[in-house]
Amino acid sequence: MLVSMTGFARAERALPEGRLIWELRTVNHRYLETTVRLPDEWRMLEPLVRETLAERVRRGKLEAQLRFVREAGQGQNLTLNAPLVASLGALCRQLAADFPAPVSGLEALRWPGVVQETPLDMERLGQEVLSLLQETLTMLDAARRREGERLLIGLRERAEAIGGWVAQVRARLPVVLAAVREKWLARIAELGVEADPGRLEQELLFAAQRMDVAEELDRLDSHLAEWAATLGRNDPVGRRLDFLLQEFNREANTLGSKSQDAELTRAAVEIKVLIEQMREQIQNVE
Repeated sequence: MLVSMTGFARAERALPEGRLIWELRTVNHRYLETTVRLPDEWRMLEPLVRETLAERVRRGKLEAQLRFVREAGQGQNLTLNAPLVASLGALCRQLAADFPAPVSGLEALRWPGVVQETPLDMERLGQEVLSLLQETLTMLDAARRREGERLLIGLRERAEAIGGWVAQVRARLPVVLAAVREKWLARIAELGVEADPGRLEQELLFAAQRMDVAEELDRLDSHLAEWAATLGRNDPVGRRLDFLLQEFNREANTLGSKSQDAELTRAAVEIKVLIEQMREQIQNVE
């Protein structure tokens, strides 16, 4: 099954500490190029993240972004720094004789270090990050496969169209050769000379050899069979398909250069148009 290199996936997970959000984007690229954007507190996970991405995405330009959103009042776990509060209280009592104005609790909370936040369990949250990444990659893979199915339909239709043109060319060749024979006979009749039958047949044979595209047609049929087999494989086939299109194009060029008939020339042009359409499509195939 074909897999497209174009896709997007977004997944999030609510935790007591906040929300984890992964966003993955992929576009076509010759090789695998990965960009990872992590919050500063998650930088230590980057090697594992890159390893996980490389196991699931083999080709394309991949952008992976993690966001950690802490809602107001969510997962703060605020506590007082008891020793510091006790020290501040003692100082206030010492100053009470000279400065009798009371100190409010809110004023005490403004002192640096009085309010403490329970540190995050980064090991546990790191496992959550990697687990959510796997889920997001599964979503991305599904999106890329859906796009690949659409590409597969178009690639098969165009290959069938090429096969139709090849069959038309094969059927047209005897007609073209007969037309050449009639043209020569008519020209000889106009000149009023008697043609040597042996020489005429020899010249017709030379013309048939110059116009012979049987080998090119056979190779096109062979490429079409290989194309169909490649489309049915489960591993990445983008580069293989690109190579096959080069072979298709080579035979189409030869077919056009040997043509001495308008219909055969038209067939060669139509085949080349289909090849270019297929080339555009496979730019997104992994």
